Amino acid sequence: MTYQHNLEFALKLDQEDPLQLYREKFFIPQHSGKDVIYFTGNSLGLQPKTARDYVLQEMDDWAALGVDGHVKARHPWVSYHELFPELISKIVGALPVEVVVMNQLTVNLHVLMASFYRPDGKRYKILCEAKAFPSDQYAIESQALLQGLDPKEVIIEVGPRNGEFHIRTEDILASIEEHAAELAVVMIGGVNYYNGQVMDMSAITRAAHKAGAYAGFDLAHAAGNIKLELHDWDVDFACWCSYKYLNSGPGGVAGIFIHQKHASDPSFPRMAGWWGHEKAERFQMKQGFKAIPTAEGWQLSNAPVLSMAAHKAALDIFESVGMEALIRKSKLLTGFLFFILDNINKEHQEKIVEVITPRNEGAYGCQVSILMIKNGKEVFDALKAKGVVADWRAPNVIRVAPVPLYNSFEEIWMFGNIMKQVLMPDKSKE
Repeated sequence: MTYQHNLEFALKLDQEDPLQLYREKFFIPQHSGKDVIYFTGNSLGLQPKTARDYVLQEMDDWAALGVDGHVKARHPWVSYHELFPELISKIVGALPVEVVVMNQLTVNLHVLMASFYRPDGKRYKILCEAKAFPSDQYAIESQALLQGLDPKEVIIEVGPRNGEFHIRTEDILASIEEHAAELAVVMIGGVNYYNGQVMDMSAITRAAHKAGAYAGFDLAHAAGNIKLELHDWDVDFACWCSYKYLNSGPGGVAGIFIHQKHASDPSFPRMAGWWGHEKAERFQMKQGFKAIPTAEGWQLSNAPVLSMAAHKAALDIFESVGMEALIRKSKLLTGFLFFILDNINKEHQEKIVEVITPRNEGAYGCQVSILMIKNGKEVFDALKAKGVVADWRAPNVIRVAPVPLYNSFEEIWMFGNIMKQVLMPDKSKE
C-alpha cells in the first residue's frame, strides 16, 4: 500500500476497515475526558466489555449452587477447561488435542521444561536468545540447577551482531549446528519482547530436530499477534500468557502446546497432577497416575474458573474475527506506523528516532520498538502527558503496539502528530 501523511488518508482507511466496530467491544481508558491512544496491548490488553458478564455468571452460579456448580453451573466447572481447545488451537495453529489452558506462563514453562529438558550424557545444553525476557532466563537457569548443572556451562546465548539490533536467523541456525552434539533443547521467545522481532520458528525447529534436540518457544508476545502454525512447524512445546494480545486480564490464565506426537504418549515424562489423570478414574483417588493422552495430561490442578471466564470472553471475540483478518489489519497498521515514523525523520532532516524492529515480511507483528536518539525518557513522559499510553524500556526505547482489535489508523496519525509536537515543537507550529 502507498501511504499518505495526512488525517484524511487515515480516516479513509478506518472507514474501509472491516474490523472498525470491534473497537466498541472494549473499554478504552480516558485522559482529560477523551480516549487515550492505547498502544500497549503488548503489555496488557484492554478489557472486553463482555468480560464482566462472563465472570459474574460464574459468581452467580457459585452463589446459587455452591459446590454443585462443578456439575450444575451453566458451564460446569469440572469440564470448564474443555471450552478452550477449539478456540485457542485456531490462534496458535494447533490441533485441539495439542493445547490446554492452565496455570500462568512461567509455571507452564517450568512444567514443560521438566518434560523436555532431560540431560543425557554430553547432550545437556540449552540454546536461547541473548537477553531473553527475565522469567525465561530464570527458568532456564533454575532448570539447569535442578539437574545439578552449572547454568554457565549449560546455556548457549545467541545475540545480535555488533551494531545490529535483532538476531539473524542464520546465526541461530549456525549456533545450533555448532553445538549439535551437546544440545538438548532450543528454547526461544517467538517474538522478542524488546525489539519486536518475530523469530523464524519453522527454520529454528527444523535445525533443532536435525541436531537431535527439542524445540520450544515462549509465545507471550506472539499468541494473538502473529500467524502461528505450531503443529505444521513440528514444534515440540510452547507456552503463552493471555493478558497481552489475548486481552484476558492481568495475570490471566495461560496455555501450553505439546505436539501430538508427544501429547498422545501417556508415558512421556511430565510433572503429574490429578487434573491430568484419566477423566473416567479421576475421582476414584487411586494410586498410580494415568495420563490423559492429550495436552490435558499436563494439567496439575482443576480449572481457575473466574480467570478462565474472562479468557472465554476474549477468545469469543477472536473466534468472531478470525486470525487472518486480524493479521491483515495488523500489517496495515504497523506499516502505517513505520511510514509515520520515517516521515518524522524526513521532516527533521536527520535521524531523530530509529526503528529497531525488523521490517522484512514475517519478521514483525504489532509491536514497533523506537530507539530514541536523545532525551528518550523525557519524550516518553511528554507522550504520556498528552494521552499516549506506550511502554518504556531503559535505557532509550519506547515500545508501541497498535492492536488491530481496538486501535485505528487515525490513532497512528495522531501519535505521529504528537511525536512531532514533542520532538519538533517549532515545526509543529508551522
